[in-house]
Amino acid sequence: MLNATYEPLSVVPVTRAIHLTMNDRAEIIEESDQLIRSAHLTMSAPSVIRLRHYVRIPHNLPMPLSRRAILTRDSHTCQYCGTQPGRENLTIDHVMPRSKGGRTEWDNVVAACGACNRRKGNKTPDEAGMPLLTIPVRPRFWAMALATIGGHEAWRKYLR
Repeated sequence: MLNATYEPLSVVPVTRAIHLTMNDRAEIIEESDQLIRSAHLTMSAPSVIRLRHYVRIPHNLPMPLSRRAILTRDSHTCQYCGTQPGRENLTIDHVMPRSKGGRTEWDNVVAACGACNRRKGNKTPDEAGMPLLTIPVRPRFWAMALATIGGHEAWRKYLR
């Protein structure tokens, strides 16, 4: 579901999307191949809808820090060597080690493969000679929330 400004808001069930469009509170932007049938109506299931009126959302909503969210933010990629060994083979590494005052916060944790995490050990990336591929940042809440659920190909152009 998009805001009136085409900004992604959330993912809603098809039944909710149909209800919003039938009550003229939203318009269908993208349709899927799936047909919805009732006794008096047949229509394509909406894939993307846009609200007709703007809904103000706070942009400072805190995104909970979790292993799943970190791996999603880092695209399931080791931030030191760039490999994608699979979710189960990735660890969470503190850029500034906790023993040196590093905290478990969005800007201090990254996904790392086991080999890189062991090689870096209790050092900073500079001390270990292992530069980060991307600088860790706190993600915007709605972008991460939508990214964690996957989604249809039709949604991708609205997530940028």
